[in-house]
Amino acid sequence: MSVKIRLARRGRKKMAIYDVVVADARAPRDGRFIEKIGSYNPNTDPASININNERALKWLLNGAQPTDTVKAMLSYRGIMLKKHLQIGVLKGAITQEQADAKFEAWLSEKDAKIAGKTEGINKAKADARQKALDAEAAKNQARLDAIKAREEEQKALLAAEAANNPAAEEASEEEATDAPEASAEGDEAKA
Repeated sequence: MSVKIRLARRGRKKMAIYDVVVADARAPRDGRFIEKIGSYNPNTDPASININNERALKWLLNGAQPTDTVKAMLSYRGIMLKKHLQIGVLKGAITQEQADAKFEAWLSEKDAKIAGKTEGINKAKADARQKALDAEAAKNQARLDAIKAREEEQKALLAAEAANNPAAEEASEEEATDAPEASAEGDEAKA
């Protein structure tokens, strides 16, 4: 019986999430499996890979063959390196302490890279948001300036019109003051 470490799809349409499972090679993709050892979510940035390292290493040392995608994920998590170092320990090429030291050094370097990438993504999002806010503020300021310019232009036109026609302005003022008197006289006549 050939045993594979592969992905089993779950999740809704266009939002797939995968389980990392150990299964018989003859079993269907989403069918029967021996053990679930983790999950993979490609929808996040960076993609989240949660795998039980000890169980995956045990299955690899027992002869389970990972698919290409799972092999890349195991390599990303350092499980393939750990398997390589463990085989070296079993053959007597290095000691367990040396293997653990090499793995810890690699793991700390990898964690630093992942943290740097996550920080870069967060910074890019913050910069894009700030740029959008600045653009919106500039657009609002341009609108306010245009409104003020229009108001000043109207005031200047009214002032120029008043300077050119002082009699027309006085006549309009007299009509405005006469109108209330006329209405008051009309009210008295009715009473």
